[in-house]
Amino acid sequence: MNRRAFIQRIFINLQALFLMRFIHPGVVLAAFGKMENNKLHYRPLNGRNLKDISFKKEHHGNGRFINPVGFPRKGRYLQLLKWKLSQNRFSSYLKEQPLRPITIDWNPIQENQGVSVTFLKHASILIKDVDNYLLVDPVFSDIYWFIEDFSPFTFDPQQIPLPDHVLITHGHYDHLDKPSLASLKKTTHVISPLGYHNVFKDLGMTDRTQLDWYDIYRDGDRVITFLPSNHWTMRNPVRGPNRSLWGGYMIETAAGYTIYVMGDSGYFDGFEEIGQNFDIDLVIMNLGAYEPRWFMASSHMNPQEAVQAFKELNAGKMMIVHWGTFRLGDEPVHFPPMDIKKELEKEGMLNHLVDIRHGETYFMN
Repeated sequence: MNRRAFIQRIFINLQALFLMRFIHPGVVLAAFGKMENNKLHYRPLNGRNLKDISFKKEHHGNGRFINPVGFPRKGRYLQLLKWKLSQNRFSSYLKEQPLRPITIDWNPIQENQGVSVTFLKHASILIKDVDNYLLVDPVFSDIYWFIEDFSPFTFDPQQIPLPDHVLITHGHYDHLDKPSLASLKKTTHVISPLGYHNVFKDLGMTDRTQLDWYDIYRDGDRVITFLPSNHWTMRNPVRGPNRSLWGGYMIETAAGYTIYVMGDSGYFDGFEEIGQNFDIDLVIMNLGAYEPRWFMASSHMNPQEAVQAFKELNAGKMMIVHWGTFRLGDEPVHFPPMDIKKELEKEGMLNHLVDIRHGETYFMN
């Protein structure tokens, strides 16, 4: 290994230590307020209109983006250190984390002429809409040597049907994975938030559409709207966070179904407005890396918050991803589906859950 490659390897590992352990600013305990009678009191919008905030470009800062739907963030590297040195209350369950290799039968998916959603791994999903494929946040293998992959593919990713569109929600390395994107054709159309020009330029992917919050991409009868989320992003700790944007996608399919791919998000009161603006058949929520709450709450919902958001969205069905592959929080990788079922059962809403695992497909038609 030459000197340049050695330095690059060191820098990549430093990025990994920073980015994949969720170094992010913010004070969460005070921001999240109190919880009384199991009702959430976290309302950063406080009656303000999410669309107005977006159209006024309040999320555009000087050289970096701002999260106007959360609370002001301050550096908290000491809190990160405290978390990494603290006792994990789930430690006794970690040895129970299952290794589940993924095999997929592509024939039923390819033969289906309606809408289907295949849960690949982590937050990666493949949506088939009539004769088009939409691939969201593709991650086909492990992302760093020190983070175990509990759901490895048993097949060559080249077997995945070629996507007509790749949708990227944000730039964290477990969502924007350059090696996975490099395995796709360079002519593949990529839809992403603002600020990722250099990433895709390096990959040689020139067919790109960049969207700001509430921007719309149309493909025939298919309409894709990029929506805000309560999150953040970073790819380079030297340049710092939020040099690019983040969010989720509302996909109004050509077949007539509406699918909300939420992306990573902390809980906030914007879901009520989104639910009023769209008639949602299926919401795909990222549920994982939610413990400990004092550290993760500003970036990821826990099961109780996910159920609250689902009710506010007034969606027909819920599917959860972002679990079972990489342990990025304290909770074991297999806890999210168990935890969400408990919360839905409390509300008498278990029948709304699309209960599928990695490699399985939900056929909507």
